Amino acid sequence: MGLWLGIVAGIVLLVLLWAGASYNGLIGLRNQTRNAWSQIDVQLKRRHDLIPNLVESVKGYAGHERSTLENVIKARNQAAAATGIAAQAKAEGELSTALGRLMAVAEQYPDLKANQSFLSLQEELTSTENKVSYSRQFYNDSVMEYNTRLQAVPSNLIADLFHFQKADFFVVDGAEDRAVPKVSFS
Repeated sequence: MGLWLGIVAGIVLLVLLWAGASYNGLIGLRNQTRNAWSQIDVQLKRRHDLIPNLVESVKGYAGHERSTLENVIKARNQAAAATGIAAQAKAEGELSTALGRLMAVAEQYPDLKANQSFLSLQEELTSTENKVSYSRQFYNDSVMEYNTRLQAVPSNLIADLFHFQKADFFVVDGAEDRAVPKVSFS
């Protein structure tokens, strides 16, 4: 009888150790995902802070392009005010589209393209865009790992028991991300 009690106690101890390790692993992945989101947020705030200066630079040379400039500011304000990953992704996609139009307008003004302030802002924005892209990739990788752990047996038992929620991917909708650029030498 004592042997059986020892075996049952050992099994219970192993199950508790496994449950604790699974729980801690899920907590670690959830925190990694949250940290990855905060890194995206930092880069997006930096991007949002650059845009008014960029618009002011363009306004000095292309003030009559008022609707383009207003669309960039409107998209920037919507992106800055967006809450939640899906809303943020949608707003950032719209902002990217508006910025693309602004850069197309800038191409029409050689004096603007030669302006050192504009070039510096444009380079800083490009660098920030690259950091946003990298941060988004890291976040989505973290979400994939976390969600996989939530759904995989046996850790899904602990995830269900403690009501862990699936994380959303940060997907920017926009045709410009998927469209193949046309190259023409004619």
